Amino acid sequence: MQKTTARISLSAIRRNAAHLKDRAFGRTFFAVVKADAYGHGAIEVARALSDIAEGFCVAIVDEGVELRAAGISAPVLVLTPPMDEDDALRMRAYDLTPTVVDKRTAHMCRSMPVHIKINTGMNRYGCPPQALNSLLSECADCRICGVYSHIYAPLSKKDVFAQVAAFRECAGMVKAVAPSACAHLAATAGTLTGGELLFDGVRCGIGLYGYAPEGFADGALVPAMKVYARRVQSFSPPVGGGVGYAVSNKKYNVLSSYRAGYADGLARTYALGEGYLCMDSFVAESEADEVCVFSDAKKYAEKLGTISYEALCAVTKRSRRVYEE
Repeated sequence: MQKTTARISLSAIRRNAAHLKDRAFGRTFFAVVKADAYGHGAIEVARALSDIAEGFCVAIVDEGVELRAAGISAPVLVLTPPMDEDDALRMRAYDLTPTVVDKRTAHMCRSMPVHIKINTGMNRYGCPPQALNSLLSECADCRICGVYSHIYAPLSKKDVFAQVAAFRECAGMVKAVAPSACAHLAATAGTLTGGELLFDGVRCGIGLYGYAPEGFADGALVPAMKVYARRVQSFSPPVGGGVGYAVSNKKYNVLSSYRAGYADGLARTYALGEGYLCMDSFVAESEADEVCVFSDAKKYAEKLGTISYEALCAVTKRSRRVYEE
């Protein structure tokens, strides 16, 4: 097997989900499995959480279709609004729940169950609070079953307070016409913060996979993925020459090449063994048949100046996944 191996603990994901659900104190629990469950495998994760999560969130229609094709029957919220009629038709055909943000998306989603996305300050997409009354009129032919927003600057208490206040007012307006609509504002950070950020439901993503967002901490979350590389060849090199692309005059007793590189989602600037990654492999002073190249996305990401989300989504690009209970 020439691929790297990602060993993924489904029991860790279940424990993380149960812990976050406890922190939500009985609110409706949406598990975010977009981007192939942040590299962990959306189908396997959704199946593992089928008795914990009341619903799932994906980024795009194709991700929702994949869950339906695998037999996942729970509600699936598509976080990106439909961009054309084809998106809306596919959501209808596969019983996915669209996000509605304006008149155009409301008209495309007539007679469908929808969640209204409110722009409380992230300014990515969503309905501005001042336009909500008009949007509710346009949604007369939709079945409004949810209203949500996304917190920006979650470490700024002042900004969070303003967003909570704006969302509470908007959620009240929605519930005036759709009393059973599920209002949800908290993602993982909001769920860990608790208090006034907890409305009717929560959407947890990165926390499921063992990591708190930047600036937050929770010792109960356990990383669920480790990535391993297998040995290709071992040899005793002469002094001189190089190690990968780098020049080296060091004397090595033994060197081994391992099959993992930046085509597998690993960063070239992250040193593994001796020298830098060399396209599809790296060299280490080891004779082990298999070495762990990735076990903590947070530490890995910190060395690269990025965040755990990006590391997880990239590092298993070309890996064989092995699921462990």
